[in-house]
Amino acid sequence: MSNIRDLDPSASPLDYYGSELRRLREEANLKQPDLGRLVYCTGSLIGQIETAKKVPTREFSERVDAALLTGGVFSRLVGLVLRSQLPAWFQAYAELEARAAYISSFQAQLVDGLLQTAEYARAVLGNRTDDKLETRVAARMERQRILDRENPPLIWVVLSEAALHQEIGGRVVMRNQLSHLLGLRKREWVKVQVLPFAAGAHAGLPGTFNLLRFDDDPDLVYTEDFIQGHMTANSAAIREGSLRYDHLQAAALSVEDSAALIARVMEERYGAPAEPDGHELA
Repeated sequence: MSNIRDLDPSASPLDYYGSELRRLREEANLKQPDLGRLVYCTGSLIGQIETAKKVPTREFSERVDAALLTGGVFSRLVGLVLRSQLPAWFQAYAELEARAAYISSFQAQLVDGLLQTAEYARAVLGNRTDDKLETRVAARMERQRILDRENPPLIWVVLSEAALHQEIGGRVVMRNQLSHLLGLRKREWVKVQVLPFAAGAHAGLPGTFNLLRFDDDPDLVYTEDFIQGHMTANSAAIREGSLRYDHLQAAALSVEDSAALIARVMEERYGAPAEPDGHELA
C-alpha cells in the first residue's frame, strides 16, 4: 500500500479527501479496521480511500461524518471528489449545469443524464469498458442532486421516441428507466416531452444539444461529438439553438400525452415490473 504521507493534499479533491480522512481518523484514535467497523466496511477499504486508490461514495461519506462527528465535512467534500471523476472535457459543463436556472435538453438516442437511473447509466457508460465504471456511475448520479435542491433548475427535456425503444441494458433496466421518467411527473420543475416518430423530419436531426440559461450570466449551448463536448455563448448559436428547441417542443407530444406514450411503450415492449436492484456502499 502507498504511504499516505507521500500524497499531496492539493493534488486533487480525491487526495485531499484521503488526507483529511486519515487526519480525522487518527485524531479520533481509531485504526483503519476500527473505523471500518463503525461505517460497515473493511479496514482495507478505509486504507484504499486514504491513499486515493478508491473513490468514496456519498453513502460512505455520510457514515464517516456520523462516526467521526465531523459536522458534514466528507458529505461536502464528496461532491467535489465525484465531479473530479467526470471526463476532464465535461467537468466545466457540469459546473455550469449545477448553476443553471433553466436547462433545456434535446436527446436523440438516450435518456438525458440528469434523468437516468443508476442501472441505465451503468449500461450506457459500460458499453465500451468497465474501467472505473462504478465511479463513473456515481459521478453521474451526483449530478442529479441539483434536482433535490431547495430551488432546483427548471429542466425541460425533449426525448426522441427512439430513446424509449433503444433497449439499453435489457428489458428490466429499460422498464425501470421508463418507470422513473413517469415518476418524475411528481417534480414540478421537471418536464418531459416525447418527439414521436410520426413527426418525421424535425429540427433536431443534426443531433443532441442542451441550452443552459442563468440568472446573471449569458446563455450557453452545449453539443457533443464522439470525442468531447463543445460550449458556446455565441449569440448566433444561442439564437439557432433556441429556435430549433422551440420547433422541437412544438412538434413533440404534450407532457401528458408523452407520459401516456412512455407508459404504453413500457408495458408493451418491456413487460412486467421487476424487483429493484441492490447497490454497493463504496
